[in-house]
Amino acid sequence: MILRRSRLRILIAVCLLAAAIPALAQSPQSAIYGDQTLSVGGVFNATHLQYGEHWVLGAGAFVDANLTWHYGIEGEATWSRWHEQSDTYATTYLIGPRYRFTGFDHYRFAPYAKFLIGDGTFNFPYNLGTGNYFVMAPGGGIDYRWKPRFDLRLCDVEYQIWPQFTFGAIGNVSLSAGLRYRIF
Repeated sequence: MILRRSRLRILIAVCLLAAAIPALAQSPQSAIYGDQTLSVGGVFNATHLQYGEHWVLGAGAFVDANLTWHYGIEGEATWSRWHEQSDTYATTYLIGPRYRFTGFDHYRFAPYAKFLIGDGTFNFPYNLGTGNYFVMAPGGGIDYRWKPRFDLRLCDVEYQIWPQFTFGAIGNVSLSAGLRYRIF
């Protein structure tokens, strides 16, 4: 009887140890970091300025901090200074919430929506003046997972609303594409 009990105890201990072995397959990164990521990137952009009705080209940089799988914060700066007419150009520094849509993960696509606010600097024709204005920019886009740490920003579209512009509210459209690198 005592021998059976000790065998039963040994059998239970072996079963418990065998059941714990699959727990060793847990990734330490996902256990520590979760869905939080930090990415930086650069873009080439084209902005249609409503003031003067023309397109200016430029470059930009952005930072994406994803707090969860869906929600994050994006900050961006764009310098639209090429192909300007009469020295008319715009620069924006924006930040705001970003929402990533799911259901496209096995296709490597990551569509998102965002609403950014911040400062816009506008240089008037012939350098007659420069003004800083409040800017709101609802928009969205789609990223494509190219490599494990690199994404292609296929398209990013913003409708920039400058409500306090000197000559009345204007709305600029900004299109951009570029490359994004995931730091962690």
